[in-house]
Amino acid sequence: MKSTGIVRKVDQLGRVVVPIELRKILNIDTGDHMEIFLEDNHIRIKKFEEFYRCAITGDITPQNRRYANGLVLSPLGAEILFNQLLEKQKELVLES
Repeated sequence: MKSTGIVRKVDQLGRVVVPIELRKILNIDTGDHMEIFLEDNHIRIKKFEEFYRCAITGDITPQNRRYANGLVLSPLGAEILFNQLLEKQKELVLES
C-alpha cells in the first residue's frame, strides 16, 4: 500500500474526508458510492462500480457497456449481436 503522507481526523460521526488530490487521481466525484472493505487490520475504500447484466449473454463483467435506451452488452454479447445483424443484412440483400 502506497503512503500519501496525508493525515485526516475522524469526526464525531465517524467520517473521514478523502483529500481532493486523491479524489482527482481516482476520479471520485461528489455523490459517488464507495465500497468499504475490512482486510486483516486495514480498512480499504474503493469507488463502487456497478456492472450491468448483458442483454444477450447474461454476463456481468467490468467490460460491459451501456448503450442507447439502456441496452447493456458484454464484449461477447456485442459480437453475437453484430454477427446476427450481419446475417440479417445478408438475408435482406438476397431477398431484394
